[in-house]
Amino acid sequence: MKKTYNKKLNIIAACMLVVTATLSACKNYLDVAPQAKITEDQIASDPNQAKNLVIGIYNVFYIGGFEPDIDSFQFVIMTDIASDDADKGSSPDDYGDAKQIDNLQTSASNGVVNNVWTGYYQGVARANQALDKLQNAQFDATTKNALIGEARFLRAYFYFNLVRLYGGVPLLDKLPSASEANQDKYQTRATADDIYKFIVSDLDFAVTNLPDKGATDVGRATKSAAQALEAKVYLYMKNYQKAYDLSKAVMDGGKYSLVKDYSLIWRQKAVNGDGGNNNAESIFEIQAGINKSCTAGINLYTVSQGPRAGGKFGWADLGFGFNNPSESLLSEYEAGDVRKAATVITIQDHGTVLWDGFRIPSRDSVQNGFYSYKAYHSRTAEDNCGGSTDRLPKQVRILRYADILLINAEAAFQLGRIDEAKTNLNLVRTRAKLPAATASLQTIWHERRMELAEEHDRFFDIVRQDAVMPGRAAAAFAAHGKTWAAKYALFPIPQTQIDLSGGRLKQNPGY
Repeated sequence: MKKTYNKKLNIIAACMLVVTATLSACKNYLDVAPQAKITEDQIASDPNQAKNLVIGIYNVFYIGGFEPDIDSFQFVIMTDIASDDADKGSSPDDYGDAKQIDNLQTSASNGVVNNVWTGYYQGVARANQALDKLQNAQFDATTKNALIGEARFLRAYFYFNLVRLYGGVPLLDKLPSASEANQDKYQTRATADDIYKFIVSDLDFAVTNLPDKGATDVGRATKSAAQALEAKVYLYMKNYQKAYDLSKAVMDGGKYSLVKDYSLIWRQKAVNGDGGNNNAESIFEIQAGINKSCTAGINLYTVSQGPRAGGKFGWADLGFGFNNPSESLLSEYEAGDVRKAATVITIQDHGTVLWDGFRIPSRDSVQNGFYSYKAYHSRTAEDNCGGSTDRLPKQVRILRYADILLINAEAAFQLGRIDEAKTNLNLVRTRAKLPAATASLQTIWHERRMELAEEHDRFFDIVRQDAVMPGRAAAAFAAHGKTWAAKYALFPIPQTQIDLSGGRLKQNPGY
């Protein structure tokens, strides 16, 4: 495994970063040639330059690994590995910061916690930089508001994960000037309620002003993506009517449907028109351009979760071996659920052949017995990376239609719309080759776990569900062999950030 380091970056410093709209041409979903710094005059007068500035926000998704992180290895540690869905994996003492989190012993000095904080504030900084420049744009209002809506959608996504991870955090609603940067407003924590209100405001604007699927470049935020994210936000706020209305709007829009074969959702290419990148189910997806050297993907996302050599025999392994599906997860699958085989690489005694023909040797050759299939990128069937593995072009599905069906089912159940809840619940179960079930919170929550396993949502779901049904988190972690305490619902505020704020940032209770 590569050696970790901590990059200390004050949240205000992150927000003062100079953002240039540079996207490598290898990212084929947004065909933009590399740009120099864009001047304010160019942005004000040229919608294409303004578009390039907004596209530059997406670059933050490609950081990760052991650096500031948005949706890569360290985010996976704080979501899947922190939950009952996965164990740390690798060798027992490999990566102490991940081991802390897996064991529910996270300290404020944990480097993972600091790097994810820093990564998300870099995302906020990029969004605020773009919004600061766009406010003076003089081209047509529809284009201007769509670009603003796109930046605000991304900012809302960044803050949604921040508030779910840390609770109340500093609320940076604009790019602070040099004279404002040290004000208490930007160095102290807003309440979680205020952060949620801010997220809703951003998403309301995005829903109103973004074009929908088919009217913008593949991979960019859409009206449906904003509706879907806002439905999820309202589920966390326990505003079930809003969660129902917004998820229903996505469903009624008719632009999305379930992929018929669950296992094809995470393939790079469709099979007989089903699945693959940007498939019928994908509402918002982090893109990864493909080039010969495979340098265009998210840093370390795939390789960190790939099967790792160990035991008696060596072989050309696939990665670092982290984020192993847990016994708790495996035991919850119902007999006949096709999602198990599509989610978990199970290492057989005689070896395991993956969907593309790649063979992993027997259990004696592998360090752990189970790995995430959803993180796997084909090593043989679809492109040759020339030995490079850090940035394999694996796309990450952030919002997909099955999630929206289950959000709607849960909101409908809470509103007493039991028949609707049952219908949407069973659309998901039917695709999984399972019999129909009666709608209840427990069956809907079970289905969320099975449907979204290893997709970096489980920790958040446990915390949210515990707020609805106290004791649920303790029971889940007890089944996982761990003891839950209320303080674990939030991660600690990084001590590095508290120090850089001069002590004005206050720690979460219990840390």
